[in-house]
Amino acid sequence: MIIITGAAGFIGSNLLKGLNENNHTDIIAVDDLTDGKKFLHLSQARIADYLDYEDFLEMILSDEHFEEPIEAVFHQGACSATTEWNGRYMMANNYEYSKTLLHYCLEHEIPFIYASSAAVYGGSDVFKEELNYEKPLNVYGYSKYLFDQHVRRVLPKANSQIAGLRYFNVYGPHEDCKGSMASVAWHLMNQLKENGVVKLFKGYDGYGDGEQKRDFVFVEDAVKVNLWFFKNPKQSGIFNCGTGEAREFNVIAKTLLKLHGKGKLEYIPFPDHLKGAYQSFTQADISRLRKAGYQEKFTSLEEGVEKYYRWFVLQ
Repeated sequence: MIIITGAAGFIGSNLLKGLNENNHTDIIAVDDLTDGKKFLHLSQARIADYLDYEDFLEMILSDEHFEEPIEAVFHQGACSATTEWNGRYMMANNYEYSKTLLHYCLEHEIPFIYASSAAVYGGSDVFKEELNYEKPLNVYGYSKYLFDQHVRRVLPKANSQIAGLRYFNVYGPHEDCKGSMASVAWHLMNQLKENGVVKLFKGYDGYGDGEQKRDFVFVEDAVKVNLWFFKNPKQSGIFNCGTGEAREFNVIAKTLLKLHGKGKLEYIPFPDHLKGAYQSFTQADISRLRKAGYQEKFTSLEEGVEKYYRWFVLQ
């Protein structure tokens, strides 16, 4: 049996799809369906059971036995809003919940593959899995940073796999549940659909109009990395999950305009509320991931955006 937390979310639902495609169906999907529309991300998946995330936590805390042995836990559930400043909520949801689940997995020697984030680097201009480059700019980034530090402390004595994946800018199907935190590709596709105008930020932080750069990784690649660690349970540690190449936001906008066949690009003032809490440049150092043995090629931004757009227009 496999457990996925955040199974109805963006990466979780794509991971569920990837597991199904690899003939894994004995899966418990864990999530919070207060927003009932998220059920759509589960509706086509093959699962054994669904559990509310609070009920699941109670089972873990009481050390209840599941009907079948747990083969692995993919912990994707979290509050991922970088604009959320309720630190008490963020730490309970992202940090304490993760610690509880981690220690359950360690006690029962269950592989634990979890979602970290490139937000731990925040104000840094080097994106390497080392403490001196980790400088979160918001409480979301801090919650992920602090859990990574906890993992580093327990790793030396762990008798089972712990693999943390620092996702960079993941984009692709099923982002609708993320709202304002969805990728720029998602927002631009919706803008094209609504009024034929795509909008990017004007120059800020030393970058020209739309020239801010991020390491954009297609969600299918993020799933492949998760599945690789699942198939290689001897590999533990914290690893960047990105392409290793920073690309301009302009590339996404121009690719979509070309695919759409019409529309225009406009630049809007950089929002005041994001100043000082925004990463204008990210680029994963994936040398540690490669050294661990992951050698798959990452999808190019142009190819990924085209695949995403083709999916989007059919919805």
